[in-house]
Amino acid sequence: MPSGYSAAMHASWKRNTALFLGSQALSLLGSSLVQYALLWQVTLQTHSGVMMTLYIVAGFLPTFLLSPFAGVWADRYDRRKLIVFADALIALVTLTLAVVFTLRGTELWLFFLAAAVRSVGTAIQQPSVGALLPQLVPEDQLMRVNGIQGTLNSVNMLGAPALAGFLMSVAPLQVLFYVDVVTAALAIVLVAFFVRVEARPRAPVQEGASQLREIRDGFGYIRGHAHLVPFFSYLGVIVVLITPAAFLTPLQTARSFGGEVWRLTAIEMVFSVGMMAGGAALAVWKGFGNRMRTMVASNLIMGACTLALGVVPHFGVYLAFMALFGVALPLYNTPAAVMLQEKVEPAYLGRVFSVMTMLSTALMPLSMLLFGPLAEAVSIDRLLQVTGVLVLLLGLLAPLHRRLMSFGEPRHALPEAQPARAPRGPVEEEGG
Repeated sequence: MPSGYSAAMHASWKRNTALFLGSQALSLLGSSLVQYALLWQVTLQTHSGVMMTLYIVAGFLPTFLLSPFAGVWADRYDRRKLIVFADALIALVTLTLAVVFTLRGTELWLFFLAAAVRSVGTAIQQPSVGALLPQLVPEDQLMRVNGIQGTLNSVNMLGAPALAGFLMSVAPLQVLFYVDVVTAALAIVLVAFFVRVEARPRAPVQEGASQLREIRDGFGYIRGHAHLVPFFSYLGVIVVLITPAAFLTPLQTARSFGGEVWRLTAIEMVFSVGMMAGGAALAVWKGFGNRMRTMVASNLIMGACTLALGVVPHFGVYLAFMALFGVALPLYNTPAAVMLQEKVEPAYLGRVFSVMTMLSTALMPLSMLLFGPLAEAVSIDRLLQVTGVLVLLLGLLAPLHRRLMSFGEPRHALPEAQPARAPRGPVEEEGG
């Protein structure tokens, strides 16, 4: 069974999981409202590409830098309390921002500060959430539960922009911030008082060991496992190659089909609906027995869709491929998280998830440093065609990598991985 999950937890796992997923959905809704509000306000107030870039950097750089430390904390301490702390930190910053705006009006520098501090909360929260789920959910239900979580996230992606736009049109900006504080408070109450988590193994730590030493141990654990290095390499390459499809399609739509707002709204909506459908399908189907086969199937669909987005001349067909891309994304994201939850030793799970957080938060913005300028010199259609072919090629070659594909086999089919080095101390128990 997963880390900390016992027979005593089995009777109440559905209630526990429903409460936890509900709390995270509430927290995400409030955070998304503020995220859109801050982004749009910077856009409307500055009309500056430089300021937009600075805002994006402020929003991802702290997450990238802090994630290795957050992974250590997720392995050292009570993950539930870390999630509560992260929600409380974000809510406190948001409340402060709302009060300042109420008293003094909007000040641009506060948007950047708020984005940076909220990014710190995200860095703490993401590894803890990914590592906590195996303590709540039976191993054979992890794919289904992660699929449900992905569907809830997709519903949020669909509804949050519309709700944020409506609130901004009828109420002062700070009203959205107060909504975030309320949703965060509800999420904190649910996690702190109603979600039950049992003790779990704690990573072996040498007395007096620094957090940097534990970070090195986490990376050493990844390097010492034959499956994790190719797995993270595979994830990284895909993230880089789908960056044009993720960031440049609105610009491509404006250039190729017209700059009407409804067209930009349509591509976001159909993509979100596709993600909802993909997450729901995965929650029922649970994917292939070999998790990597599900990821490779998604890889091939995303490659074909990226290529198609670069060649289709009709906007209706373009939307259809955008929706199909959305369907494929949960078939990639969800098995990736589940494989780590199933295969990584519980005491190292937080640090391993922190590496995934670093990949997901940093590689796309960094890749835009290449693809953004390229989009001014080369047509976006051509960029999508080339990256689509490369994604398809990666999907065709991945099954030839036996070690990578074996990582997706059920636990009983994969020999237990050993730590990169011998433990330096006894395994301790930590209360949940």
